[in-house]
Amino acid sequence: MKWDPARYVQFGDYRDRPFFDLTARIRAEAPRHVVDLGCGPGNLTATLAARWPGAAVEGLDSSAEMLAQSGAVSGGAANLTFAQTDIAGWMPAPETDVVVTNATLQWVPMHRELLGRWLAALGPGAWFALQVPGNFHAPSHTLMRALAGTDEWAPRLAGVLRHEDVVAGPADYLELMLDAGCDADAWETTYLQLLPGTDPVLDWVRGTGLRPVLAALTAAEAARFEAEYARALRAAYSPGPHGTVFPFRRIFAVAQKRG
Repeated sequence: MKWDPARYVQFGDYRDRPFFDLTARIRAEAPRHVVDLGCGPGNLTATLAARWPGAAVEGLDSSAEMLAQSGAVSGGAANLTFAQTDIAGWMPAPETDVVVTNATLQWVPMHRELLGRWLAALGPGAWFALQVPGNFHAPSHTLMRALAGTDEWAPRLAGVLRHEDVVAGPADYLELMLDAGCDADAWETTYLQLLPGTDPVLDWVRGTGLRPVLAALTAAEAARFEAEYARALRAAYSPGPHGTVFPFRRIFAVAQKRG
């Protein structure tokens, strides 16, 4: 399943805002090693390198297509590097003082168990910050799953869309971080995003949640699925005089390991 960097950054300002709301809660002053797990095209990782110029900042992602864009956004920062890797096999180094993972863990099965291991491996004073989507019960996702489960599409799409165990709630992440010996903060935010154009919600999910469906279908099948899905989205998200309002719920949690 390939990522399309251009489509992913199509709504860049809206997609980037949760990252800055998340990282604003990290109060590390002079970290040695900063890691961005699931860094995508690297544009947001570059802001971490600028924030902490004395740190070795590393962006990790499994997508070669995404990482191909990282050189263009790095700005030549000497303290910034990128690598392709499956973050499910990653562990923090002894000098890792800050870990950020933004809109990534929903793609990683059993990530709560991984999170427990990552937190256990961090040293005293280290920070871990995560943000995941909390909109799997929104119409954008329930309509997609309902269509995928119809007689026409179920044979082709069975098992493609995960939803029951994709992410936990804020309280669950808070408890996990507290149990790991951290001071922690967890919260959720629903952004009311005003999307322009025709079928803007379809355009939005094409860059993220719809990707597994499109990857499992032929081009002709994908076009048919999108056409039917678009009709359902138009009914659920009616455009107003200023555009289409798209509620966008996100879940945040930030932890600092106790000394």
